[in-house]
Amino acid sequence: MRQDKPGVLLVNLGTPDAPTTPAVKRYLKQFLSDKRVVDTPRWLWWPILNGAILPIRSPRVAKLYASVWMEEGSPLMVFSKRQREALAARLDMPVELGMSYGNPSLKSALDSLMAQGVTRLIVLPLYPQFSCSTVAAVWDGITEVFAGYRSLPSVQFIRDYATHPAYIAALKASVERSFAVHGKPDLLVMSFHGIPQRFADEGDDYPLRCRETSEALIAALGLRSDEAMLTFQSRFGREPWLTPYTDETMQSLPAKGVKHVQIMSPGFSADCLETLEEISEQNCEFFMHAGGTKFEYIPALNDDALHIDMMVELVNSQR
Repeated sequence: MRQDKPGVLLVNLGTPDAPTTPAVKRYLKQFLSDKRVVDTPRWLWWPILNGAILPIRSPRVAKLYASVWMEEGSPLMVFSKRQREALAARLDMPVELGMSYGNPSLKSALDSLMAQGVTRLIVLPLYPQFSCSTVAAVWDGITEVFAGYRSLPSVQFIRDYATHPAYIAALKASVERSFAVHGKPDLLVMSFHGIPQRFADEGDDYPLRCRETSEALIAALGLRSDEAMLTFQSRFGREPWLTPYTDETMQSLPAKGVKHVQIMSPGFSADCLETLEEISEQNCEFFMHAGGTKFEYIPALNDDALHIDMMVELVNSQR
């Protein structure tokens, strides 16, 4: 009889191997070549990507990575490894970490799990809110790897966990810690990574899932609707993305009497360039320059104990 042996694949987006132009260029090329991320026809996109975006963007992005790089490596990688280690310590099954882009690759993680005899694969993409540009890309990557296998495990795929009680509880605790240290702000801003508005128009329910997360968190915190708001960050290219934009919001709030802001990025399971540099530094500067007086960034859940508790619950729900 075939023995049942479960194993867990944790997946996040990925990161360059080093804060250098060549490493960033390799990473961005793989990331921006995924049709789930940029669906422009290849004949049009390749000359733009290779002739303009990569040569211009890579050196600038490398400098930004250097500004947030930790002693152990990229923040996203450091926190992702800590998450894997903490989860593995709580479970009686193999747990491996794979990235959609960069290293460790999905293939290396899946090869390791299969080599350990895993017959039932539990896939946990660390994206709380589903998007075709993130979670669906994980699905694509896994099927691509398994195209080369003769035997396949059964697969249990956790689509997302936008309103999971343990996730909302972990977010609530992180906000309450920040309020206790810095005082209650005039406004709590929940900034989610953006996607093109067109993706949503074509069926991606990501904006709905972001709203559901924010509504659940606001209710858990007991905040009034005017004490918190949802925004979208990190837009790329010229077409319209989900609004309101975080950067424009930060620049407009002081004129509306909002002088103290605390901001979090609930869609990021680990701190990374988009939170540590774009939110904590760039958007802080936008807000303060426009007349704000207090700005605090509430860190991602990272390897917080309540975050690991949530992961354990999600995995055990698949048993």
